[in-house]
Amino acid sequence: MNKVYDNALDAVRDIGDGAVIMLGGFGLCGIPENSIAALVKTGAKNLTCISNNAGVDDFGLGFLLKTRQIKKMISSYVGENAEFERQLLQGELEVDLVPQGTLATRIQMAAMGIPAFYTPAGYGTEIAVGKETREFGRKMHLLEHALHADFAIVKAWKGDRLGNLVFRKTTRNFSTSMAKAGDITIAEVEELVEPGMLDPDQIHVASIYVHRIFQGDRYEKRIEKKTVSLKPHG
Repeated sequence: MNKVYDNALDAVRDIGDGAVIMLGGFGLCGIPENSIAALVKTGAKNLTCISNNAGVDDFGLGFLLKTRQIKKMISSYVGENAEFERQLLQGELEVDLVPQGTLATRIQMAAMGIPAFYTPAGYGTEIAVGKETREFGRKMHLLEHALHADFAIVKAWKGDRLGNLVFRKTTRNFSTSMAKAGDITIAEVEELVEPGMLDPDQIHVASIYVHRIFQGDRYEKRIEKKTVSLKPHG
């Protein structure tokens, strides 16, 4: 089975209106930049996007928000995106805010084939409304369901033509779990190599989980905020 695609547009072309998509990354770190840009070009709309956050106004998922292609966001942090805030307050965007640990675990459970789990996070808040509760060890817990997606899109440092992936440092974040939780997993990589060129002990996602892979280009690798302090002279 040939998993290699020529470019991002070919890899995401069949993502249609109403699709549920997971997108790896944490803030702007390790996001699938090429795939997001390609989705803008396809014009697919009414998307449900599952991601730790919603990017910023002019980068990451902010591009898809600007073109009004996202119908619903399932995420844990959205504080850096003014367009996201505007659409939310105007009732133009559905939002499911999930505690970060719960979001990560819901994705992990989908990857492991476990349908639901109990967690104390969110009990007694708006997050608990309508959810089943149960007491464990004299502490109340919420029942949370696993999160699945039609497509999972991740960005790795290296990958081989079979689909084995290696991430670099913190870019692993949500991506390794997401790669195992989508019906179809698409991986863009900075460097595409031949089978056998990756150290088996360093592979973070095995090829069995990856359905499509392509080598990306022109990565900006932005950070969300720059914090600079001036050292005193002398």
